[in-house]
Amino acid sequence: MDCLFNSCDTYYKRPFGALPAGQTVHMALTIPENMGYVDPHLVLRKDGPAEDPVYYRMQFDGQTPGLNHFSVDVRVEDVGLYFYYFDLYTDFRRIFRGKMGEGVLSWQDGERWQLTVYDPDFETPDCVKGGVFYQIFPDRFCEAVENKHMPFSDRIYRADKHAEPFWQPNETGGHLNHDYFGGDLKGIQLKLPYLHQLGVTYIYLNPIFEAHSNHRYNTANYLNVDPLLGSNKDFEELCQAAARFGIRIILDGVFSHTGSDSLYFNKEGRYGSGGAYRDPNSPYRPWYDFSPQYNGGYRSWWGFDTLPEVNEEEPSYVEFITGEGGVIDTWLRRGAAGFRLDVADELPDDFIALFRQRLKELNPEALLLGEVWEDASNKEAYGIRRRYFVDGVLDSCMNYPYRTAILNYMKERDGGQGLKETVMSIVENYPPQVLSCNMNMLGTHDTPRILTALVDDFDGTWEEKSKRHLSRSQRDLALERLQMAAFLQYTLPGSPSLYYGDEAGMEGYKDPFNRRTYPWGREDRELLAFFQQLGQLRKGQEHLRLGDISFFEAGDGKLGFTRSVNGQTLRIYVNHSMDAWQVPVGRVLFGHHIHTLAPTWLSLSPMGFCVTREE
Repeated sequence: MDCLFNSCDTYYKRPFGALPAGQTVHMALTIPENMGYVDPHLVLRKDGPAEDPVYYRMQFDGQTPGLNHFSVDVRVEDVGLYFYYFDLYTDFRRIFRGKMGEGVLSWQDGERWQLTVYDPDFETPDCVKGGVFYQIFPDRFCEAVENKHMPFSDRIYRADKHAEPFWQPNETGGHLNHDYFGGDLKGIQLKLPYLHQLGVTYIYLNPIFEAHSNHRYNTANYLNVDPLLGSNKDFEELCQAAARFGIRIILDGVFSHTGSDSLYFNKEGRYGSGGAYRDPNSPYRPWYDFSPQYNGGYRSWWGFDTLPEVNEEEPSYVEFITGEGGVIDTWLRRGAAGFRLDVADELPDDFIALFRQRLKELNPEALLLGEVWEDASNKEAYGIRRRYFVDGVLDSCMNYPYRTAILNYMKERDGGQGLKETVMSIVENYPPQVLSCNMNMLGTHDTPRILTALVDDFDGTWEEKSKRHLSRSQRDLALERLQMAAFLQYTLPGSPSLYYGDEAGMEGYKDPFNRRTYPWGREDRELLAFFQQLGQLRKGQEHLRLGDISFFEAGDGKLGFTRSVNGQTLRIYVNHSMDAWQVPVGRVLFGHHIHTLAPTWLSLSPMGFCVTREE
């Protein structure tokens, strides 16, 4: 024992990580004798303005050479988020959280440890856990019905599938997103065998509801597929065909706002004389806030007047989304397996809870996933601490912290310690049933393409981004880094998620350059084969889908960790240093840039990585 406390070490805290309410947590300290007399207390405070800290005196458990041992057992009955530290009751000395969960002695105030205490009845779908997601931006993936008629006159059809999306600003400096490449639901269905080869178990579709922009985040009709994508029957057939490949489909639900050009608001008049904007007596009028205090006379999402915000607590809106025959009911009946909630932190917890309740009533195995960019277990939004996991209102979330940590590691901003800290913090803070459902992605429609992000932080003008592409040497480096980054993505806890085309070597900056069409016939075949192998590795190894994680190496560019389940262990090695790394041989299940040195040793070259099984 060479530390005061370590929340990742089960000698000091067990069980590790989040805790179901009603269970006892054991805390222990090891205090050097040369610190003198101490009377340690665990100080545990439930999150909330009216909550006071509770002091639990720790009992003396005896001595080992040079160390005094103390412990306490606390049964935590109430669901909630808790924070704790240790008070030694001598000279105002306290123990706070340092790096990697280790305790540090301080006379000043410091960081507390977090204890997530969740509802013991909280369950997440087993069919999701440890699977592989594939995110599709529907207009840009695959067009099965070519040269189709545009259903609305203000849409511009792009016949050249290799052309660049429009980026030029209009006369007011805005970007209308009215160019369409014709991707459709039949095209996705056509490519199901391709997705199956990648090991995909879930497709996450960016919005497919009728809307008047190519991104479709400005919903016009929640109950119908956008006619350019196909029909409602086409969606049903897609879900049925996907199921035959063991693939489920979740939809992007945009419920914080609608489009101004919609059946519900109808500012532009496309939908006749009704709608909240044109008719004060419209049944949709209570959904929106009209007031002279807002630009344009109504509250809109981040000030965009094309995106009027919805009052999610309005009973008629809640009924429309969650009631019989409503949005959830309609799409699950058509075959959807759940929803991803756009800007989840801008939706009230009560709305999300009602949404999840209805979802699970209709299908207990349906998934509810939230867009959250930070650690979702302790997320604060608009002055409110969110209760996504302690109350079980989300099954999981998009795991942006992993993405940031992997990028920092790959771009040599971090030798491995930071990545370990991020991973173990998420593992510690999230309930295990959430962790295994987390969407671990490297790229999305809201980020630059991962291949570009790995080597180029350029942030110039639209025109400069349009003309700028990776050089040959940049691309070679990016491809090496992407393989290592993806290897981490597929071996860390959670469910890896591919943004369409990343596996084919697509590059590009943020929207619209990250939303080019999939390069069918122009894929990087070597990279694609690599991702197919990763998908098969994950499919064949329960350890990678559901196993516990423990790091045994993190620093100087080297990462080593284990994934263990049912008493069996896989060892994962990643070498992002300048030197070769000698590691003990197991049965090699997957490797890149590795060489056998002797019967009992492997050498990982720089940019080498492997998975081995302990025999």
